[in-house]
Amino acid sequence: MAESKYVPRLLERYRQEVVPSLRERFGFKNSMQVPRLQKVTLNVGLGEALTNARLLESAVEELAQISGQKAVITKAKKSIANFRLREGQSIGCMVTLRRDRMWEFVDRLINVALPRVRDFRGVSPRAFDGRGNYSLGLQEQTIFPEINLDKIERIRGLNLSITTTASTDEEGHALLKELGMPFRDMST
Repeated sequence: MAESKYVPRLLERYRQEVVPSLRERFGFKNSMQVPRLQKVTLNVGLGEALTNARLLESAVEELAQISGQKAVITKAKKSIANFRLREGQSIGCMVTLRRDRMWEFVDRLINVALPRVRDFRGVSPRAFDGRGNYSLGLQEQTIFPEINLDKIERIRGLNLSITTTASTDEEGHALLKELGMPFRDMST
């Protein structure tokens, strides 16, 4: 008896709807040429962690709740005297999501978290890097339903990078648009 493997909802949609649509739109001969998501990186920078180590611990815990994966503490690469920063000091945390966890996170981001942003009109379509990768800055971690509002010490933002296999911004934009990313209309 074959055991059925769980497939994330957004990955199923990508395979069923997005691949044929993008193949037709860009004229790809092979379905492996169609751009796909490679990884999602979540990053929280905490300059205040230099003076208060407890902030870093709570940020690591919150990032783990949001992503479903343990966060890695990032260290300073250089000493910067003006910021009272020494090489090797802990200044933030990050998580890199791949495969099923990545698809689940992007699904939750698009369908649950972004609609919870106050006065949300869509994300900027100009945040591509020239190679089809997308970056998004979120001002508060409370838009994710996994965060318990009673337990947060401070509202902090996080940076989100979606890395794709797209070779151009146009392909990356089309991929994210097909997956349901709510891009802002720039004509108004």
